[in-house]
Amino acid sequence: MEISRRNLILSGAPALLSAQGANEKVNVGWIAAGTRGMHVMKMMYQAVPDNVVVSAVCDTYAGNLAKGKDQIQTMGKNTPKTHVDYRDILNDKSIDAVFIMTPEHLHYEMTIAALKAGKHVYVEKPLAHTIEEGQEIVREAKKSGKVVQVGTQNRSNSLYIKAKEMVAQGMIGEVHYVRAFWYRNAIEQSPWNYVIPAEANEQNTDWKRFTGSAKARAFDKDRYFRWRLYWDYSGGISTDLLVHQTDITNFVCGKTEPISCMASGGLYRWNTEKDKGEVPDTLSALYEYPDKFHINYSCYFGNEQYDYGEQFMGNEGTIEVIHRETLRFYPEKFRGKPPAHVAARKEFVEYKAGNDVPAVQNHTANFIRAVMGKEKVIAPVEVGQQAAVSGHLATLSLRAGKKVLWDSKTQKYRFV
Repeated sequence: MEISRRNLILSGAPALLSAQGANEKVNVGWIAAGTRGMHVMKMMYQAVPDNVVVSAVCDTYAGNLAKGKDQIQTMGKNTPKTHVDYRDILNDKSIDAVFIMTPEHLHYEMTIAALKAGKHVYVEKPLAHTIEEGQEIVREAKKSGKVVQVGTQNRSNSLYIKAKEMVAQGMIGEVHYVRAFWYRNAIEQSPWNYVIPAEANEQNTDWKRFTGSAKARAFDKDRYFRWRLYWDYSGGISTDLLVHQTDITNFVCGKTEPISCMASGGLYRWNTEKDKGEVPDTLSALYEYPDKFHINYSCYFGNEQYDYGEQFMGNEGTIEVIHRETLRFYPEKFRGKPPAHVAARKEFVEYKAGNDVPAVQNHTANFIRAVMGKEKVIAPVEVGQQAAVSGHLATLSLRAGKKVLWDSKTQKYRFV
């Protein structure tokens, strides 16, 4: 059974409205121009330069706002309006779609507001900061009829699309077990202790707008620029890293939501007086899914030998994708006596250097074309929520020190 990329796109998304004529450009408002925002913007321009115009950019830090404006002028050849308050973008009736590239605690507020304002939405993962917020976004998206793409770009990566095809073709037989891992390292501090701009201060950083609905605190540059380290704004490993890998496992293996999760971990390496932050640098999570399926996940910020990847372990073979750019296939050996149909399969490696770049390009292009009525999004809001659920369950289990059960019918969890 051959599965083309276009068929995958057309089979995995809800109906959409055609907002643009075939030859028109999508008018985009860009919300947040930090490191990730600038990268995704660059990828979008490279992918569909003739189909977009970014007419407005917003950020709560003046330095990021200036960088966003400069990049739009350089790549888009126009001068955008600049805003500190994202609602100014939503109030602009000429804007068709927004890219929300903020910390995760702001996704809910901004996505709901954007949908109610009639905008199509590309929102970075995780979909929201809690399960309940994500559920409300799904409801609002369905009500609005607008296109929503979640930034789980692995679904647009050619190697994962090939892995999905191989699983569907029966190349590794029945699949009941997946190992997924993400390992990082740094010499002096956590990989999320990003450099804080020397010129940043309370006058050029809108702390109140950044905080949003999170707990009110005094201005704190560490929390602002290293937000991934704090529970107020981030789920840490669970929602920043793990969701990519549970999501792509769902995609490759045809899964949706687990029925249970047991997670453990903590601050093992960076828990020193000079290091700030709250979220773990070490996490392990075990997931059970319906139909006898299991994910074994691990992440550690003190060793990068085994890098980042997933091993899809079938009864007749294994597909391994490492660093989003190397796919390896290993047929099972059966102690030297494999069945004839397995023996006929040959081990191979496919390497595509820097393959995450075209993946992000494809993901943004898919969204823009969906807004134009030409495609359906490959990561619609429903699957974005499914991926987020796995991450949130890991956070809940970790923080409670208990196993958590998930009921996909009631969309409720409970501890045991």
